[in-house]
Amino acid sequence: MNATPKKHQAEAAAQSKESQLTLELLQAIESRDDISQRHLAQQMGVALGLANSYLKRCVKKGWIKVSSAPANRYFYYLTPNGFAEKARLTAAFFSTSFALFRQAGDEYTLLLQQLAEHQNPRLVFVGLSDLTEIALLRALQANLSVISIYQPNASREEFFGVSTVDNLPSLDEFDVAVFTSMEQTTILLEEVEAVLPSSSILVPPMLLKMKFREPEPLFEQGQEKSLLEKRTKAS
Repeated sequence: MNATPKKHQAEAAAQSKESQLTLELLQAIESRDDISQRHLAQQMGVALGLANSYLKRCVKKGWIKVSSAPANRYFYYLTPNGFAEKARLTAAFFSTSFALFRQAGDEYTLLLQQLAEHQNPRLVFVGLSDLTEIALLRALQANLSVISIYQPNASREEFFGVSTVDNLPSLDEFDVAVFTSMEQTTILLEEVEAVLPSSSILVPPMLLKMKFREPEPLFEQGQEKSLLEKRTKAS
């Protein structure tokens, strides 16, 4: 019996995630040959064990060469085959990114135009990513007002003239939360759903299919608490 469409989608998503993490590993080693596995894991945004697994896989495939150094240290180098694989993955990434951003533009255009036709809501964007710029442009074209961008632990105070905030604004300050996140969307969605009715939350369908950087790989064993739980405990 043929595989179901959902199975094909799951396999494609897994392959895309694997390619992305492999590319990030190769890029990290190219930029710093004395990088430790812990720093490599942090740069990839995954657990130490998973980073080690990807590193061993790349060594086995002949993409990375390892040499020992004093004080139990190791140096990592890209082999010619490793440079070739990095170039291939980079080209594939840009091709996929172009299609992704085009799809994002279409989805935000449709969703925001529908909002503008039925009401004139004040918007808060949830998540700071490459998609945020696309959504801001589409909101401007639809004459909609974006009062702020909610991003936990934001590293900047504003984004293209719109303020970024660490906490959701008061409910009387905005009408609709529009998701523009590319990482940890499910965590942010759970947090927003806890304080907003579903009618005030807008999530483009494509975001729910993005499984990169979900909570499980971000922690070592014994650190399974989600970011949402940590924020709740801190507050």
